[in-house]
Amino acid sequence: MAAAKARTLYRCQACGHEESRWHGRCAGCGEWNSLVEEVAVRGAAAARGRVGAAAAGAPGSGPVPVTEAAEEAPAGARLATGLGELDRVLGGGLVSGSLVLLGGEPGVGKSTLLCQMLHGVAERSGGAVLYASGEESVAQVGMRARRVGARAASLSLMAETSLERILAEAERAAPAVLAIDSVQTIHTAELSSIPGSIGQVRECAARLMGFAKGRGIATVLVGHVTKDGHIAGPKTLEHMVDVVLQFEGDGAGPYRIARAAKNRFGSTQEVGVFEMRSDGLSEVLSPSQLFLAERPEGAPGSVVVASADGSRPILVEVQALVAPPSAGIGRRTAAGVDTSRVSLLLAVLAQRAGCDVLQSDVFVNLAGGARVSEPAVDLGVALAIASAARRRPIDPRTVVFGEVGLAGEVRSVALPEVRLAEAVKLGFTRCVLPRQNRARLADDCGLELVPVAHLGAALEVL
Repeated sequence: MAAAKARTLYRCQACGHEESRWHGRCAGCGEWNSLVEEVAVRGAAAARGRVGAAAAGAPGSGPVPVTEAAEEAPAGARLATGLGELDRVLGGGLVSGSLVLLGGEPGVGKSTLLCQMLHGVAERSGGAVLYASGEESVAQVGMRARRVGARAASLSLMAETSLERILAEAERAAPAVLAIDSVQTIHTAELSSIPGSIGQVRECAARLMGFAKGRGIATVLVGHVTKDGHIAGPKTLEHMVDVVLQFEGDGAGPYRIARAAKNRFGSTQEVGVFEMRSDGLSEVLSPSQLFLAERPEGAPGSVVVASADGSRPILVEVQALVAPPSAGIGRRTAAGVDTSRVSLLLAVLAQRAGCDVLQSDVFVNLAGGARVSEPAVDLGVALAIASAARRRPIDPRTVVFGEVGLAGEVRSVALPEVRLAEAVKLGFTRCVLPRQNRARLADDCGLELVPVAHLGAALEVL
């Protein structure tokens, strides 16, 4: 057999584009000074890492009838993590043989979440769980484990950056779950590039995917996040894995949100809410109560909006403040909602509803550090601004939702029933909603329903 041949190439660290010689600018993505020299191995070694990785250790290579495949994969065969909020996002727990990518900003609590999750799996399944850390020593990981109460006897820790050693230990221990923190720190001896490079990340992920599928071991990879909020490494990394979990949070606040950007085994419309405490992450079972706990009643510019993150209803308080311009022209400042959307609603208020504050400074904030991107909060933002501008408070027992169009029309939104049910549970008595949504709802929902078709009508009602 011919020996593997090595050749030098230059790979872009932003997009993975390859060149045979160095260029100042990447031809693939346009980034400057992003090409890094790497030594690529051609032949059997490279083929084993990329093409053969997905099938390495697989029980069979021939086609299988779909009826037999369905019988071999019974529904509900999942590993519970012990964190109900996380299990909700995963679709019921970790699936054996799946590859999960967990991403989040530095310091948001990825390692803490991973530690608590592995402890829960080890306690409930009784099987071995292996946690390989490439960034911290065993003693450092052990300190975190003690802090969060992760003391399951079947949870094993190792500090290692060599992919070959990690896979050898996993082969010996045959764990139910293998976790690597993080994928940017491990490397394989088959490539000469540094850990964290495009080639290393892609090669290690391919090898781990083949190992997870072939042995039926659920594998969790922690991924770093770039400045623009995306998981570092080639985009193909997200295409390889089965689940992409995003762990988000405001660094100044204690609350964290887990959401699935991709999930081959469940819905991507679920979110989990956690609170970071000194002893780890605590589940928040009622986010609406959390965000409304300190709401001032009778204050102008305060409106409660029934939003929905995926299929989960969350009531949040929209606060608005309208002030004289400080720099001669009106400024727009928004926290928790899109600033450009606020500017659009200001124009609609001025042109369609007779509430012109375009020359004023307008500040909009979602209390409690909440962030909402769905258009159903449009009506609440517009009403909060109008309430602040006219200095007239809105009834604190009223909740609103609806999308606002450029003509001032109030458009229907999805999941009105679950939004109303959440409002009833928290003691609200009236709801202002789109007329189209009202036509499809029963009369005995527990709230006084006030349908509106136009933003001007909503202002008159409130």
